[in-house]
Amino acid sequence: MTHKKWFVIIGLVALAALLCTSLAQAAAPAAPAAPGDRLTVSGVIKNPSNKGVKEVEVQVLVDGRQVTPVGKDADILTGKPGGYVADFILPAGTLPNAKLEIKAFKPNWEPLAPSPLQVVDAGADAQGNRLFQAARNFTLKRAVTPAFWLATIILILVYLIISFEWMHRTLAAFLGAALILFITYTAGVLDKGYFILSFEDAMGAIDLNVIFLLLGMMIFVGVLKKTGMFQFLAYKAYAWAKGNVFVLSFVLQFLTAVISAFLDNVTTMLLVIPVTIEIAVTLKVHPLNFLIPQAFASNVGGTATLIGDPPNILIGSYTGLTFGAFVVNLALVCTVCLIISCFYFLWWHKKDYLKAEVQDVNRTIAFLREQYKITDKKLMTQGLILLGFTILLFAFHGFLHMQVSVAALIGSLMLLAISKVDIVEMLEHEVEWPSLMFFVGLFMVIAGAEETGLIQQIANSVLYFSQGKLWLAIILILWVSAIASAFIDNIPFTATMLPIVLFMSESFGLPKDNVLWWSLSLGACLGGNGTMIGASANVVTVGLAEKAGYHISFVEYMRRCWWPMMITVTICMFYLLLFY
Repeated sequence: MTHKKWFVIIGLVALAALLCTSLAQAAAPAAPAAPGDRLTVSGVIKNPSNKGVKEVEVQVLVDGRQVTPVGKDADILTGKPGGYVADFILPAGTLPNAKLEIKAFKPNWEPLAPSPLQVVDAGADAQGNRLFQAARNFTLKRAVTPAFWLATIILILVYLIISFEWMHRTLAAFLGAALILFITYTAGVLDKGYFILSFEDAMGAIDLNVIFLLLGMMIFVGVLKKTGMFQFLAYKAYAWAKGNVFVLSFVLQFLTAVISAFLDNVTTMLLVIPVTIEIAVTLKVHPLNFLIPQAFASNVGGTATLIGDPPNILIGSYTGLTFGAFVVNLALVCTVCLIISCFYFLWWHKKDYLKAEVQDVNRTIAFLREQYKITDKKLMTQGLILLGFTILLFAFHGFLHMQVSVAALIGSLMLLAISKVDIVEMLEHEVEWPSLMFFVGLFMVIAGAEETGLIQQIANSVLYFSQGKLWLAIILILWVSAIASAFIDNIPFTATMLPIVLFMSESFGLPKDNVLWWSLSLGACLGGNGTMIGASANVVTVGLAEKAGYHISFVEYMRRCWWPMMITVTICMFYLLLFY
């Protein structure tokens, strides 16, 4: 027998012996552990607004020395509701005479100094171990750390870049998010004072309900766009007006508002702008005299529903407010604002409308009918039926406990399946991926500001100025939102305001469906009408008009839209104060 075989045999014998020894030890009854003191420590750590603080590092000290909990590392972490619980095994006789203390720490919060715990004797178990319990709740206060200032600076920079269009807003948002994470995992590792936001929390901050809702509605619009429906409606508006420019302007505004209530208002403007320009050129009217009122109307109409304007989508997803709640609380006042703004623009542009050259109306109608006809009636029918089904799901999503994003995805994907539209082409050309990615980056930047306490500071300031009076809080939120949204894109502003309004709602003891959310919605959506950069629909309108050769300055746009914005917001203020 070769040496190699002998080595194999010896190895197998040794392995078998080791296995038998292990089995024998496992089969043998374990020696009973020496009796000891079993301690259970529990409690909740909250912030000053009585909300639990997650991921707080908790340490338990016995006679000044840290003890390690059973089955855990040295530190205990609080859960999302702020609760903590841990079991300890201590030498027999340690309790109840030992000095028992607890301390806690989390970046961007004031640390909890060692605080005494009251030990309660809970008897003994069957093995003779003495059982003890200790429970205590604590409140942590925010600390102003370098991370606070860094998160503030990054948020302001992102706002400035977006407002002045120094780079694409998607790049600005992602750059801000990347910078937050970079600082966290470099300087924040060396010094906890620079820890802004963990990667896990950044991922958790992304609201997929918003992302998937927008995705679903983009697919709907992309499919319906192929049918020529939107252009056909614009032609019908001209036909209904029968050459009356005032009626035409009113119908175009009203039609744009209604479409924007159920579809993305930015996409609505993208579809109607080319037709509006052609009609305006035919009438020898400057296209912006139609387009600016339409952009204004699209923002007013979009405010009436949960899905009509991005700020409402953010509010609905953050709070869980239903589609029906938005309609019930906002549709009436938005209708009033729409009618008043329509007549305002008719008055403002009356000289230009009176100069319109209305010649051979029937010939123009025939031309538009031929150029803007329905190209696919079957696809349009399928799209409208499934859109109606989706809106029905929106209306009952609260009863069904279904997220609106699920309804949007079900309807849009069913439409793709039935219509046989090329899904690759749809996803490549019709879905606005930069917009979706903008929301992803923005959510992370806002989370950084919230995690470091900036949002809390702003909320405390607003609450202080409201002097504990709800009516004053309504006015503050409405007008601050309106004025700010006129000069800052209302999407990032709304995302920033969400936790602030939630804090104020809780401070006033208001229910989920409360007036402060409607103040934010009306202020952010309607305030965006004040300038060309206040809302995405405005930016798109001005951009496409300039591309077609029709320029308007920032000041001129503001001159036309600032006062109707102020009028509509004032109407909303009286509505909120009277009915809530």
